[in-house]
Amino acid sequence: MESVKTILVTGGAGFIGSAVVRHLIQQTDCIVVNLDKLTYAGNTESLVEVADHDNYHFERVDICDAFAVDRVLSQYQPDAIMHLAAESHVDRSIDGSAEFIQTNIVGTHVLLEAARTYWKELDAHKQAHFRFHHVSTDEVYGDLDFGDALFTEQTAYEPSSPYSASKASSDHLVRAWHRTYGFPVVISNCSNNYGPYQFPEKLIPLMILNILQGKALPVYGKGDQVRDWLYVDDHARALVKVMLQGKLGETYNIGGHNEMTNLEVIETICDIMDELKPDLPAGNNSRELITHITDRPGHDLRYAIDASKIKNDLSWVPSETFSSGIRKTIHWYLDNPTWWQRVQDGSYQGQRLGLGV
Repeated sequence: MESVKTILVTGGAGFIGSAVVRHLIQQTDCIVVNLDKLTYAGNTESLVEVADHDNYHFERVDICDAFAVDRVLSQYQPDAIMHLAAESHVDRSIDGSAEFIQTNIVGTHVLLEAARTYWKELDAHKQAHFRFHHVSTDEVYGDLDFGDALFTEQTAYEPSSPYSASKASSDHLVRAWHRTYGFPVVISNCSNNYGPYQFPEKLIPLMILNILQGKALPVYGKGDQVRDWLYVDDHARALVKVMLQGKLGETYNIGGHNEMTNLEVIETICDIMDELKPDLPAGNNSRELITHITDRPGHDLRYAIDASKIKNDLSWVPSETFSSGIRKTIHWYLDNPTWWQRVQDGSYQGQRLGLGV
C-alpha cells in the first residue's frame, strides 16, 4: 500500500494511539490526523514531540458523533483509518459497562458507516488502495489454562469481561462490514502493552509510581495470572506494518513473546527500582510493599499469543525483551515526573479547555 499519504488515527491521544502517532510522524512522511474525544485516558501531553510538526493535525471528536466524523473524513480525505479509540480498562468495565458499550460498539458502528460512505465515493484508484485497520485485544479470546496452546487467529472468541465482550463485538462488526459490503479491513489483536506514557491506573506504571511514593503494591489473588507483555513502540511498528502491508480481510495477532505472572512482573519492577533508586521510601526492599488483595470477578488466568503469522507474513518481530523494555519504561517514568504528576493531580485535563497541546 505504497500510496498511503494521509492516515486518520482514532484514539491517537491514548497510550497506544499516541505511540502510533509519534511513530508515523517521526518515521514516515505520512500526514497524520489524530481524532480523539479526550476522555480521562486521552492526554495530548503525550504528543508534545510531534504536536508542532507540519504533518500532524488534531481533531477533538467523539467517534459516536456521526456528523463530526463525516466532517473530518471530508476535510482530510484519508487514505487509511487506524481505529484505536476505545475504553480499555477491565476494572472500569466491571464497575460501569455503559461507556464501553457506547464507545467500543456503537462508536465502531458509527465509524464504520461513515468510513464506508466515504470509501464508496472515492475515485477508483483511491478506493482500491483505501483500508480500515481495526485494533483489538487478545482478551476477546477469553483465557487459557497453563499448558494450553497459544491464541491464534483461528481461536474462538470467549470474552470474560464487559470490556473484552465489547471489543469482541466491535471485531465482529468489522468482519461483517468486510463480508457484507466488501469494505476493505484488516484487524489486529495484541497482548498486554507497556511502556512510556501509559496511564497510571495500569499495572506497570501503577507499581512504579507506588514504589516511588512508598504506597502498597496491590496484587489480585496470588498474582499467578499470566500475561504476554508487548513493548508499546514494538506494537506501534507492528500496527503500521499491518496497516500498510496486511492482506485485506485478515487478522494478525501481535505478541511480545514475554509470558510472565503478574507477581513476577511486580517483583521485577521492585528489584530494578531498588537498584536505580536506593533512597526509596521502602529502603532497598520494595517487595515489602506487595499486598495481596481479593481477586476481581471473572479474572482471566492466562493470555498468550502465537505471533507467528505476522512474523511469517509481514516480517515483524518485537525488538524488546521484557528485561530491556521494562528498564526503558522505568527509566522513562523516573525521568519524566512532570508528565505523570500532571496525570495524578488532574492538571493534564486542562487540555479539554484548550489549555493543552
